[in-house]
Amino acid sequence: MTLNLIDDPWIPVLCADKSRRVIAPWQMTEVDVVRPDWPRPDLNVACLELLIGLVFLADPPADSEDWDARRDADPRRLREKLAPYAPAFNLLGDGPRFLQDLEPLAGEGNPVDMLFIDSAGANTARNNADVMVHRSRYDRLDFPLAAMALYTFQADAPSGGAGNRTSMRGGGPLVTLVDPERTLWDLIWANVPCGQPAKMENLPWMRPTRVSDKGQQTLPPEGDLFGVEAFFGMPRRLRLLHDDEAVTGVIQKPWGTNYALWKHPLSPYYRLKPGTEWLPKHPRAGHFGYRNWLGVLMEKSGSELSELALCLRDWQERKGGGSVIVAGWSMDNMKPRDFILSRQRLLSVLSVEAEEQLVGLIQAAEAVSVALRNALAPVLAGGEAREAEREEFFLQTETKFLTHVQAIERGENPAHAWLHDLRTQALGQFDAKALPGLNQREVEAIGRITEARRYLVMALAGYGKQGGDIFTPLGLPLPEKKKRKAA
Repeated sequence: MTLNLIDDPWIPVLCADKSRRVIAPWQMTEVDVVRPDWPRPDLNVACLELLIGLVFLADPPADSEDWDARRDADPRRLREKLAPYAPAFNLLGDGPRFLQDLEPLAGEGNPVDMLFIDSAGANTARNNADVMVHRSRYDRLDFPLAAMALYTFQADAPSGGAGNRTSMRGGGPLVTLVDPERTLWDLIWANVPCGQPAKMENLPWMRPTRVSDKGQQTLPPEGDLFGVEAFFGMPRRLRLLHDDEAVTGVIQKPWGTNYALWKHPLSPYYRLKPGTEWLPKHPRAGHFGYRNWLGVLMEKSGSELSELALCLRDWQERKGGGSVIVAGWSMDNMKPRDFILSRQRLLSVLSVEAEEQLVGLIQAAEAVSVALRNALAPVLAGGEAREAEREEFFLQTETKFLTHVQAIERGENPAHAWLHDLRTQALGQFDAKALPGLNQREVEAIGRITEARRYLVMALAGYGKQGGDIFTPLGLPLPEKKKRKAA
């Protein structure tokens, strides 16, 4: 037995009535299908990317007018459009294999477990250092799970030692997907870029691998920021090993395709200064909240340093409703730290003035969190401990922030109320860490803590550079500088 990813039912899905079934890709158009139902969240997000990529490959909208005209699902049309690509989507067999080197690779096979980012590598397992990663969870994978794991690994590939390339967007990229919150088809169609159907030979496993052993780079199609290979990149050189029932191992060779200057349509980008190269954003570990919105869900008007994902920019122009799925692996080089999966508000109907107000609220909170972190230095010596307090600050102010977002949407200006909330939380957090047992400390330590609190109070009142960083984004006037008394 083998598996064809176009013709065969292989994708587990959840239906509107809470039942589960397995579908072929063209059945994403059926109205009762709600979402993929793989056993891992990273596979579910990657499956959405794969389905978007299949539509972009075979039947994308030509332009915004065509996109709008074809919003309603058409199962027969999609099945007919996908069918000619079936020869390129065999998972196994003697011919081209999905996301694998065109020719067989010689060498010893790795455990199939390597297809999961949070699995322990050989050195990690050998050194018994697999604390945050896991070993020996998957001895063999059924063909559908192997196909989905393979796609996810190629799309998210992290650093993997000498010659093992990262994905087109680096290791564990940040993904943002518009979700109209209706059916699976609505989600897929909302994120498909405009374009023209691609030729089968544009898929990288239909040709000899473009290796990078001498630093060769693979650029986007001439005149474009991306092509269909954005959804089907092959940074890793892989061949699956199998028996009659399952995939049992993976042969990997170094120096796969080295992508440069591509802009993936489902990810936000940033650059360090105007005129430099655009880089894909990556998630930080921990809760994804309002502190992470800038450059991911919204950007300051006229910014040259960040760019939202193309799918989100297109949706904002269409003024569609719903929410945004934010997901991705937070990586520390080769090591996975956390998988981020969050659903955030869609902010596509704000006026320019309201958006500037909202950006100001976030920037002011960021400045207060920095002031709090600095003030806690005499109490918490470790950088990680102070960063944890900073994270707590954002968690504790999130509910009130979302309340102020609603006020902005009503045309109100919550700057003073937000400043009050920030002051209350920052001073409360500082006092909870610094004041207990203060009278038992040495005089010098008491002096440093007292001075740190005074610095925080002054910043929260608008004084000094830190105070300016808090007040200016809120549009609040800075306090007048106190005049020194004449001697």
